[in-house]
Amino acid sequence: MDDPTRRDIIVAGASATALATTSALFAQQAAQAGPEPRFYEKGSVRIAWQEAGSGFPLLLIAGGGLNSRIAALADMPFNPIAEFKSEYRCIFADLRNANGGDSTGPLEIDRPWDSFADDHLGLMDHLGIDKFMVLGFCIGGPFSWNLMKRAPDRVVAAVLAQPVGFRSEMPNYFYDGAMGASGWAPNRVKRRPDITMETAQKFLTKMFLTNPDFVFTVSRDFVRNCQTPVLILPDDSPGHPYAVAMESAMLAPKAEVSIYPWKLPDARIPLAVRHIHSFLKAHRSA
Repeated sequence: MDDPTRRDIIVAGASATALATTSALFAQQAAQAGPEPRFYEKGSVRIAWQEAGSGFPLLLIAGGGLNSRIAALADMPFNPIAEFKSEYRCIFADLRNANGGDSTGPLEIDRPWDSFADDHLGLMDHLGIDKFMVLGFCIGGPFSWNLMKRAPDRVVAAVLAQPVGFRSEMPNYFYDGAMGASGWAPNRVKRRPDITMETAQKFLTKMFLTNPDFVFTVSRDFVRNCQTPVLILPDDSPGHPYAVAMESAMLAPKAEVSIYPWKLPDARIPLAVRHIHSFLKAHRSA
């Protein structure tokens, strides 16, 4: 015999369980997504940024080329936010016009690298930060060198992990990747009607093909005379040439180099991270 009261209890229990499961799922998704970004604006530029932890300021720059963004930090060989937020005020942002990011601004065709340096330094100014350190992955290498050039009195030390460099046997590597069907330019044009493929092409040509050499943003003479302490974690892949990373380490008078290879096997990564910790600690009070 069907008991209406028992049926109502069962239905109510199932509904409560489903609601609890759904709420837990939403909570988990929200935790994974992280906090909502804040925004720094200057003219037509709008930079999405976040911070975590406290202490001496540490600017984190994710890899991913022109799609460098906050979410990508969790996909680096180690998560620098989780690793350093207990000791440093970690600051990180979406690169201007990165696909999947929330930062926007014009493509400055005549000064692509410097436009990104403007954003990084502008964010530090916005936060009232004078001196800071930098940890940059991949394209964060050239960005870090440019920050050392643009603001030598502000960048206390820099860590370059698997830094980007120019490979003479593959001179069009970065341009072709960004212009490819699934690359940065086609996807950016889809989302920004004011940016055309012709504009993107000129931007990338200036960035990667006009007098390309070495680490793109600075000369060997600059590195040879750079007094900023630098720790380099070399890689050896098409976009991260070992030869360029080691040449910059040999030239820079205050450079250190991590173990190599430092990413494989996975058990080596903590050794490299410990080196970063000791390096930053040694220079944060300089």
